[in-house]
Amino acid sequence: MPYYYNPPYFLLIAGLLAGITSGLAFDATLRQAVQEWSNNRSTRTLANLHGLTLRLPFLGICAGVCVFLASGVQIFGFPPKIAYVIAIPLTLLTALLVWSQLGKILIQLEKGGSKALDLDSFI
Repeated sequence: MPYYYNPPYFLLIAGLLAGITSGLAFDATLRQAVQEWSNNRSTRTLANLHGLTLRLPFLGICAGVCVFLASGVQIFGFPPKIAYVIAIPLTLLTALLVWSQLGKILIQLEKGGSKALDLDSFI
């Protein structure tokens, strides 16, 4: 019996929109926390960034990207199980790298202020 499959164009668009809206929430939360830290220079403000207020939008970005990637792979004819086997590790690895880099940047910001992140000073 032949296997006919319709690619999930709806999930492709939904994953993209979920990633974008979660990214906007992540951006707003991060900007607000850094602005608050800049005003009072409290180390507690940056330490609170690893809480649920920043992780929830980040997880939304990861979920949206994972659905987007899996749907994109399915458009090329792969079945859903194989598509998610490809998309989940790719998303998890990227998310771990981005989260660890964000942590390093926040530590650098806390130690050296905004001058520590000035890339133009190296030129």
